[in-house]
Amino acid sequence: MSKLFSPITIKSITLKNRIVTSPMCMYSAEDGFATDWHLVHYGTRAMGGAGTVMLEASAVRPDGRISVGDLGIYKDGHIDGLTRIAKFIKDNGSVPAIQLAHAGRKGSTWVAGDQMKVLHTKEEGGWTLLAPSAIAFSSDTPTPREMNNEDILQLQHDFRAAAKRAKQAGFEWIEIHSAHGYLVNEFLSPLSNKRTDSYGGSRENRARFLLEIVEAVKEEWPVDLPISVRISATDWTEEGWTLADSKWLTEKLVEAGVDIIDVSSGGVVGGIRIPIGPGYQLPLASGLKSSLGETAVVGTVGLITNAQQAETILVNGDADLVFLARELLRNPYFPLAAAAELGEKSTPPVQYTRAFV
Repeated sequence: MSKLFSPITIKSITLKNRIVTSPMCMYSAEDGFATDWHLVHYGTRAMGGAGTVMLEASAVRPDGRISVGDLGIYKDGHIDGLTRIAKFIKDNGSVPAIQLAHAGRKGSTWVAGDQMKVLHTKEEGGWTLLAPSAIAFSSDTPTPREMNNEDILQLQHDFRAAAKRAKQAGFEWIEIHSAHGYLVNEFLSPLSNKRTDSYGGSRENRARFLLEIVEAVKEEWPVDLPISVRISATDWTEEGWTLADSKWLTEKLVEAGVDIIDVSSGGVVGGIRIPIGPGYQLPLASGLKSSLGETAVVGTVGLITNAQQAETILVNGDADLVFLARELLRNPYFPLAAAAELGEKSTPPVQYTRAFV
């Protein structure tokens, strides 16, 4: 059997293959509520054969949204729509997962396709941004309000409440978003965190917010279901967060009970030249996998576009899971085609069987 299509068991769940639909913002929600569009979008990826379908960054509070169109998991009313999606994903053979997030200083926007507008005022539909330090992301974005201790405690409560709602909705894997320059990542990076209290300064202090969120989430999340953390393994600048920092952090996360490390990179500041190319983030995941060994499952993401590339990553032991993003937008049935290419039996929906004979 190919490595890509070998199952993997993490705690009480078994993924039928190593393909994960990476969380990708769709900016199509209404007041945080999932719509029929989300059901069809995520349901199609489950029908297409991905082992896991992870919903996009879902805000743990209204001011945690990247845009007015973000999915939300900040009020109980969101649960019914999310339950419908999670059930459909599971009924079609995939593990339903969801990413919990807060945008921090990169929020308060309107997004549609490749168009984006920063909402500077409440009259425009925007909101006050929160961040570890009162430093704007760019000259075009508002300066956020520096979080105080009460804000920090409230955010931890919000992540915990979101985990409870995710459990009620039937998700079997939750991910804490600590990458791409959003709030939790902002605490980690010395480029965006200039605090002088117990949440700033040293690497240990800057990681405190994330580790406390993990502990808060564990209070509501079942012990037999996995927790992952998506990290930016490097800021791609020597002055920022580095791969060495990530090796230290992931060991702390595993000690804290995190089961899966989802490895991405960048996003905390603009103007950084990133060497983008096929599998460009793989060395980061490979470095962390070498450091962690079998103590945690490691996922990699970043321009993984064909079956042999994904198979080679896994066979070489550079990662345990491959997160596919744009390729699954272009072709939600990529897993079925990849199975055929690697000589594996595909399992399309029974209604589609004739098309995959």
